[in-house]
Amino acid sequence: MSTGSPYAPHTPDETREMLAAVGADSVEDLFDIPDSVRFDGDYGLDARTEQETRAHVADLLGHNDDLTEFLGRGHYDHYVPSLVDSISQRSEFITSYTQYQPEVTQGFLQVLFEYQSLLVELTGLEIANCSMYDAATALAEAALLAKRVRKADGNRILLPETIREERLSVVENYVAGNDLSVETYPMDDGAIDVDGLTDFVDDDTLFVYAENPTTEGVVEESLDAVGDVAHDHDALFCLGSDPVALSLLQRPADVGADVVVGDAAVLGMPTSYGMGLGLFACKEDFLRQVPGRLVGASEDSAGNRAYTLTLQTREQHIRRERATSNICTNQAWVALRAAIHAAQLGPQGLVDLANEMVELPRDLAAELDAIAGVEAPVYDRHHFREFVAHTDQPAPAIVSDLEAEGFAVHAVDDHHVQVCITDANESERAELVAAFEEVA
Repeated sequence: MSTGSPYAPHTPDETREMLAAVGADSVEDLFDIPDSVRFDGDYGLDARTEQETRAHVADLLGHNDDLTEFLGRGHYDHYVPSLVDSISQRSEFITSYTQYQPEVTQGFLQVLFEYQSLLVELTGLEIANCSMYDAATALAEAALLAKRVRKADGNRILLPETIREERLSVVENYVAGNDLSVETYPMDDGAIDVDGLTDFVDDDTLFVYAENPTTEGVVEESLDAVGDVAHDHDALFCLGSDPVALSLLQRPADVGADVVVGDAAVLGMPTSYGMGLGLFACKEDFLRQVPGRLVGASEDSAGNRAYTLTLQTREQHIRRERATSNICTNQAWVALRAAIHAAQLGPQGLVDLANEMVELPRDLAAELDAIAGVEAPVYDRHHFREFVAHTDQPAPAIVSDLEAEGFAVHAVDDHHVQVCITDANESERAELVAAFEEVA
């Protein structure tokens, strides 16, 4: 056998035989790696002691702009209690991977069961899995679930035209090869144009997705009508949200949602710019079609309550033709942190936080609206965490000038900016308003 790694499956003779069969002289010929990124055996790093390395890294980080972010649009920062770090960083949790061996991971399995229970209570739906990658992949998996469970023919996936481009891209990537068509439907005054959606939906529609709050922070007030439109054409109604918003806004089950997706990392995690926690909940009718894993409660041989991975419908576990997803892992540790944060807040604390996310943008919008050259909010509706404001000056210039003052906001288009405020950046609100007065 080949010397070196004990996991190398081929002998040198076998490797030479395979290379000859494909007409290659070496294994390296099978890869097209540009010279600019090819490793030549030298990392090009000067040797440093630990103390020197710390000083060097601190110096590099010191060059970063010190900006207070009011960005939002799917990335939200709430204060994370120190208790979350203290518990989640225990060795029993940090060293645990997927909980395949329930006899040694009862603690982690129980936390995931509690996380699922939290989502069931917030959504009103019967089933929640123990996490997906992020909101975008959860949405894409929901679209694929619709294809599996909808009895009538149909291939149209309908998303709001204000959906973030990154999420739209992920959905398009996921459904490619599944004979599904992704389209966007119209919005009006920041919310769903129900009449326009009614005209847009037909019997070929498979899946209708709405967000509450929307990408621009608007609270949707016609979700029950949207659900009726979808169900009138036998389409699945999917709602996007998050645990903080769900604690205050209409329960998805009460407006006819069949599936709920979103990002649960608004609890337990700071803004991570990509690291998410995809939530996925649905009706019990779809139990066997849920992607990912479910943690269930049972009893051990002694009659004690015990937890285990009850349903695993991934390609790695069952026959490929029966698999519902090829997701290879989940965000169990992030789900753990979300569950700890939710438990620490408690039901009333979660509602109090959500109420604050309505009051803060309302008050900040009023302060910005008092500035000459600024109209806030653009949409005369309730908002959650964030809102869009009109600026007489070009929005990109406003954003650039605010950045020079130490604040980051988002330019929506030529004359609209989006501002997000939470309990994490509220302390800088007065300074942001003063900066707006300076640059607007």
